[in-house]
Formats: sequence, structure tokens, C-alpha cells
Amino acid sequence: MAERLRAMFCDHLSIMRGKYLPASKIRDDETRFCRSTFGVHYDKDLLPAPGSMMLEGLPDMALHWIHDEIREGWERDTKIVLGDLYDHNGQPLALCPRGALKRAVAAWGARGLSPKVGIELEAFAFIHNEDGALVPYNSRGAVVYGTGPFTDPLGFNDQIWDMADKLGFRLDMITAEYDTPQFEYTLTFDDAVKAVDDIVLFRQMAREIALQAGVILTFMPKPIPQAGGSGMHINFSFVDETGRNAVAGQGGGGPEHLNDLAKGCISGLLTHHKALAGLIAPTGTSYRRLAPASLSGYWRNWGGDHRNVTTRISAEGGAKARLEHRMADASANPYTAVAAVLQAALLGQDQTAELPPIETGDGFETTDATEGTATDLGAAIADLAADTALCGAVGDLLTQNHIFMKSQEVEKTADLDDAALRDFYIYYV
Repeated sequence: MAERLRAMFCDHLSIMRGKYLPASKIRDDETRFCRSTFGVHYDKDLLPAPGSMMLEGLPDMALHWIHDEIREGWERDTKIVLGDLYDHNGQPLALCPRGALKRAVAAWGARGLSPKVGIELEAFAFIHNEDGALVPYNSRGAVVYGTGPFTDPLGFNDQIWDMADKLGFRLDMITAEYDTPQFEYTLTFDDAVKAVDDIVLFRQMAREIALQAGVILTFMPKPIPQAGGSGMHINFSFVDETGRNAVAGQGGGGPEHLNDLAKGCISGLLTHHKALAGLIAPTGTSYRRLAPASLSGYWRNWGGDHRNVTTRISAEGGAKARLEHRMADASANPYTAVAAVLQAALLGQDQTAELPPIETGDGFETTDATEGTATDLGAAIADLAADTALCGAVGDLLTQNHIFMKSQEVEKTADLDDAALRDFYIYYV
């Protein structure tokens, strides 16, 4: 097969969309899509969502990429590239999630700080049985932190690792998670945009490699009601103009050494806690995961090395000092989710509110926190709409589109049973 280019973007539903282009166009720097893609829902329903221009002629938008960012793909004779979306007038498209992240990075850059990000992904594996029905992948010998053939009898994770290494993804680890058949994938820290570019491409690659082995790898937050949930933990720090980790406190890591920058970040994340859920836990199954006593980021709280708080402060200091926000799941667009966390943290820099006391409860039977997120998508979307500061920071049109589409999603999924709800998302997320 002749060489080709796969030009892609991650849309409002966190679906990867793109085109295959011939080798002759690899030297180009753009291709066009219908802007009204931003009005398409999981079930292919085309809706007049804000900014989609579905009732205004369904005009073009352009995907622009940088030639030096073209990389080797995982398909034979195929290179791959991510880009930014522009409207039909040549202006940056306000709906573009990657653009929202770049705006967040620029806003921190104006303060002399460069965000660094590391993302942890969790996923469940399914296969089709003899009747064609989806059933959990048979890894009955798996345990939390499991490795080897009892954990993954088909070895599809070995294939994912081999391809990741070939393509230059810097894996930090692959392991079995607490529930079966659940896995965790972590890439190393990098500049925010590079880190998220890598995670969206890694996620797509992992799903496609798993599919070749007959496995449906899904990053949806709660595909098995009786099992635990899957999150997308967002770890972040900042490098200042001297190259120093700016969240590193004096004397070491952990809550007792927090500096003003870290305190401001936590303050912002707490202030915008309920609204963040509407953006970063954005599907009908997100609120089956996001609940008390679930290690999921439900509570409006913070703490040290404590997996039942939403904002966890690493005990590591110096260059490895970081904050971990544990609310998001990977049904969220990773660009939008990281942008939202960074913007909420930035809003906290100009607030003077005292931090509430550190969480001392165990998170299962006792909790100091008294406020959590909404317990369903509709209420979370209402919380997001009410937080005009966060919506404005992330992008008004992007959040208006999100609120419209997710309000429609509430109606679409209201009467679905467990299997139908899973199947509404599983092939896309």
C-alpha cells in the first residue's frame, strides 16, 4: 500500500475523527471537515448545537497541522498527525478542544509558568461471545497490580506495549487494576499539549491494537455496574522560567510543604468542584462511578497521599512535586478536561479564600467533606452552566455546545437499561 496520512482531531464527545489523505498531501498543512460534526451525537443524531451551524448551511472548518508534528502511525504505511481547527473565515474555531488547552497553557504562560501534565487512564476489556453479545474479557486470574498471562491471556497488552515503544510513546506503566478485566495505562510527564496529544493517540492506538486481538477496550467510566469505575487522573505541575518545578515547596513534598502556588491551585479546584464534574465526568455512566466511597473524586476535598480525596498532594518533593486531580474519566475529551483543571487552578490564584482543613476521614466510613458533585449528569450540567467564571475561562461557545449536547444525552439515555446504556457508549469511548 502506498504511504498515506491520517489527519485527526478529538471532538466534543471525545471521539477521534479524521481522514486518510494520499502521500501527495503529506506536504500540505490542512484538510477540511464539516463544522456541524460538532452537532453529531453518539447515536448519529444531528442536532442544532451552539456553534455547529447545522441550520446555517453546515459550512466547512479546516484542520491545520504543523508538518514537523507528523509522526509514524500504527497502521501499515500510514503517518498520523493532530491539528487545530479553524472556522470558514480562517479564525481559530472556538469549539476546538485542543485550542481550549492551548489557551489554558498560554494563560499560565502569561504568569511565567509552563504546565506539565501526566495522565493515568483506566479501561475495561470486553469480547464478543459466540452469540455476538458483549461480555467481559476472561481474565479470571487477574489481581490488582497483576501482570502476566493470568491477567491477559491473549497478550493484547504486550502488543500495545510493543507498538507504543515503536512509536515513541513514553509509557510509565501498564498493569491490571482492582477490578477484572480492568487495566491501567500511564504515560510519563510532558508539556501539557504534548502530553495530551500523546494520550489521545495512545488511547486510539490501544483500542485499535486490542480490536485486532478481538478485544473491545473501553475507557468509559462504568461499563460493568457491579464493578468499580475507570478514571482519568490528571497529574500536573508547573515549570518556571528557570526550569524549576514551581509547585515544589521548601523542605520536601506533601501537604505540610505547600507553597502559595499549590494552595491557589487547590483553592480554585475546590471552588469550581461541582462545575468541573459537568465537563470532565460528562456521560450517563460517569455518575455511577462518581459517588462516595469510590476513590473517584466525588467529594469537595483535598489531602496528602490519600486515594479517597479529589485533589491529592504527592509526597514527592522537588522536581517530582505535583498535584493529582482524580475526578475526570476518559469519556471526557482529554484536551477539554486538562484545560478545565488548569483553568480552575488558575482562577484560584486570584482568590483569597482560606483552604478548608485537610481531609482526615478514611473516605469509606468517615469523611470530613460535606459537599460532593452532583449525582447525575443533568444536575452536573446545571452546575456547569451556573459557573460562568469557569465556562468563560474554558471557552463560552465550547461550554455552551457541551451543555446542549449533554442535555440531549440525558434525554437519550434516561430509559436505557444497563446493557443498552453500556452499548450507547462502548464503541466510541
